[in-house]
Amino acid sequence: MNTLPTTLNDWLARLEAMHPKAIDMGLERTAQVKQAMSLHFDCPVIIVGGTNGKGSTCAMLEFILLRAGYRVGLYTSPHLLVFNERMRVNGQSASDAALISAFDKIEAARGETSLSYFEFTTLAAMQLFADAKLDAVIFEVGLGGRLDAVNVLDADVAIVTSVDIDHTEYLGDTREKIGFEKAGIFRGGKTAICGDPVPPASLVDHAEKIGADLWLFNRDFNYAGDRQQWNFSGRGHRRNALAYPGLRGANQLLNASSVLAALEALHLRLPVSAQDVRSGLAQVELAGRFQVLPGQPTVILDVAHNPHAAATLAQNLGNMGFHPYTYAVFGAMQDKDIDGIIAHLKGHIDHWCVTDLPLPRAAMAADIAEKLRQACDGQEQQTEISIQSFASPAEAYANALSRAGENDRIVVFGSFLTVAGVMEFRQEARHAAHHSTN
Repeated sequence: MNTLPTTLNDWLARLEAMHPKAIDMGLERTAQVKQAMSLHFDCPVIIVGGTNGKGSTCAMLEFILLRAGYRVGLYTSPHLLVFNERMRVNGQSASDAALISAFDKIEAARGETSLSYFEFTTLAAMQLFADAKLDAVIFEVGLGGRLDAVNVLDADVAIVTSVDIDHTEYLGDTREKIGFEKAGIFRGGKTAICGDPVPPASLVDHAEKIGADLWLFNRDFNYAGDRQQWNFSGRGHRRNALAYPGLRGANQLLNASSVLAALEALHLRLPVSAQDVRSGLAQVELAGRFQVLPGQPTVILDVAHNPHAAATLAQNLGNMGFHPYTYAVFGAMQDKDIDGIIAHLKGHIDHWCVTDLPLPRAAMAADIAEKLRQACDGQEQQTEISIQSFASPAEAYANALSRAGENDRIVVFGSFLTVAGVMEFRQEARHAAHHSTN
């Protein structure tokens, strides 16, 4: 009999090695083990899918429900710094001991069923939340929807935040194909919310075909606002004089509206007061989503890694005050539409510090730099554009920091690994500074 790992790091190393494919779409394996473990929830289950905006939507739901006094579980992916971030119970990341216990239970139940890393960790979240006896659980879809491991759960409310082109090798190369995959989290007779202002026909058709209760933005719910506050209008509820969400950026009111529509649909089971909504939205935090760090030069962290997210990032950068120069630290996976990302952002960035990333499927910095040179051809003569390549996000960021003036800004974007690498560098620099003064 194999001895099970006794540390979280050893468990995670085992999970990475135990399944032949890193991404293996399908529900059968997860469903088998879920059934063997008798995992189910008596509380409302909320599932959040979509191309962009999933993390922000999940965070707003969590913060509002916590302010209302509910016991809440939240499962998201990927993590930025430590694996434990993926599973939160009552606002706290899961402990190593709780995760190891959940992994042990899955291993005992799975028999001959081979599980991918994501399937294993999704089941671990279900086990953690089932053990914690919660009032609400929120699960973020990993990839797509229809065949994502999270979809073994039947959602009481399913939210699709947005539909755009990404993960084409798994989901298809059109919004219609991708919309169908995202709509797979909807259930007949249950609430299905779409926050995309222009939903694909495939999503609407699927919701109607299965008899889901579909809420569409601008038909069933919407928002209006000025510079000071905003108002939400749903099917039967209005919420007025709301503060803007603590998360910055152009699309956050769209995400917040989907959240309030979900809470309206659940108001009999999870009543939430106006004050809970106001304080939850005002206090919500989420690392790496147009996160503007204090200090000079201004540093912005954003996990924009597809053209749709890059367009939003460009809009957010354009809405900021004047900065003489903008430096970018950028790294991405090679399966992303890097040309599309560059097209949205090249007019906002003066100096590019592109980086390799520590994954085999990452794009090489040299290849990104070549794409940038082609995209910026002619722009370099008009302005002081520069493009340099680095071996790591830390090195790229250190270079940008050494060149940026205090009134300039540095935007760190692309893969989660790009943002995580810079967060780790800043964390280590703070620790070093703290030790040198003690």
